[in-house]
Amino acid sequence: MIEYKAIIKRNPNKRFGKPCVRDTRITVFDVLGWLASGMTIDEIIDDFPELTVDDIKACLAYAADREHKIQHAS
Repeated sequence: MIEYKAIIKRNPNKRFGKPCVRDTRITVFDVLGWLASGMTIDEIIDDFPELTVDDIKACLAYAADREHKIQHAS
């Protein structure tokens, strides 16, 4: 699994503190929504060239880690 902690950042002054990709205003939720709607990684990068394949994989790894923590917290 990709190490997302160097890519996914929270800034309380950006997007209400939601986890974003690096210094962009693109949230993990945005990326997951685009993937869920059927966009491919290449389509996302075409629309948002500031993103990389690793950025998108980091969003997926972040979401998987959050889900794992939720499952083990209950």
